[in-house]
Amino acid sequence: MHLGIFVLGTGHHIAAWRHEDVPAEAAEDFRFYKNIAELAEKGKFDMLFLSDGLTFDHLSHPAEQVRLEPLTLLSALAAVTEHIGLVATASTTYNEPFHIARKFSSIDHLSQGRAGWNVVTSYYEKEAENFSKEEHLSHATRYERASEFVDVVKGLWNSWDEDALVRNKQTGEYFTYEKLHTLNHVGKHFQVKGPLNSSRPPQGQPVIVQAGSSPAGIKLASETAEVVFTAQQTLEGAQAFYEKIKLATEQAGRKRRDVKVLPGVTPIIGKNEAEAREKFEQLQDLIVPEIGLDYLSDYLGGIDFSDMSLDEYLPEDIPETNGNKSRREIIIELAKRERLTIRQLYKRIAGTRGHRIIFGSFVQIADQLQEWFENGAADGFNLMFASVPHALADFVEDVVPTLQKRGLFRKDYEHKTLRGHLNITNEKRVAVQL
Repeated sequence: MHLGIFVLGTGHHIAAWRHEDVPAEAAEDFRFYKNIAELAEKGKFDMLFLSDGLTFDHLSHPAEQVRLEPLTLLSALAAVTEHIGLVATASTTYNEPFHIARKFSSIDHLSQGRAGWNVVTSYYEKEAENFSKEEHLSHATRYERASEFVDVVKGLWNSWDEDALVRNKQTGEYFTYEKLHTLNHVGKHFQVKGPLNSSRPPQGQPVIVQAGSSPAGIKLASETAEVVFTAQQTLEGAQAFYEKIKLATEQAGRKRRDVKVLPGVTPIIGKNEAEAREKFEQLQDLIVPEIGLDYLSDYLGGIDFSDMSLDEYLPEDIPETNGNKSRREIIIELAKRERLTIRQLYKRIAGTRGHRIIFGSFVQIADQLQEWFENGAADGFNLMFASVPHALADFVEDVVPTLQKRGLFRKDYEHKTLRGHLNITNEKRVAVQL
């Protein structure tokens, strides 16, 4: 199986920073991230992933209120790691293709082939106000723009043939002109000539990651993504989503193995399940109710809970959102399936943002990961630890060796690139000469 770590400040639990074992200021401390990356690399993880957002909300997750710019951080981590893949989010709504192509190509060069781009269309509606816009683009328009955006970026990454740069000191020839290609893209949303002023990335192109689960998100993933992050709560739901992605990938003219599906999961490890649940409740008790409630409201499209009792259930007529549609549906379905009150639901979401939580000893954790992996629900997992670094250290020391003994996970890195770790080949291209 493939394993990645999704790093969100001091942990995915909204109150992780308040725990006595966690340094509260760590979200802006490079030494903290260096330690996380080194622990994950010790565990032979495929990748380390950093999310991003381009707005501020005083009641959001603390790691989203003040955060380091992810590509800057990945550049620094590239210098202190050797094997682990380095993946970051960059929006197709508030960037230009040339910028993104150049930045991720640079990360790929600096890391010698370990870069990955998580393609997002930005579901934070307030981001528009930071980019000279009065309102967020519609969901459909964002995905239409994203599809063209990714095509342009891939085209720019293909500006140079692999052997274009000869750098012949004797003849003075730096590159072979015939092996440099222009893009000359003219589309609905972008006009980009090229070529890219960064040579061909070591991987051919950085790995494309995508996390949308709406119909538009699945279409984009099937056409472009090589790794898909998702939030799934049940084995049956995960199996259905897994098959949906694989089938859509085939229908897009690609092979099933061209895309890896990695559900997000939060492992809570203890000597036994009871101790693990006790650890989690310690974090739950640190949630500030107003923040937890606002966090839930944001995922549900800004619903106003002020006139509702927290011991009521969600209303039936929750308004639509122009934000994250797939996560909204997962949360509503979770509330209905488990009959959660508003209070219970905001505590659940504040802990994992709609992702699955698993509890138990390291053997029980390994059992639960193995069940999904062997039953067509996942190609691996995007690990979202409630707090770090201790939970990550426990996983690396105890769960990883258990998976290795069962033949489910690598004992050492066999490749140098992220594509190699994931066993994903680079797609062929058609070059257009200058």
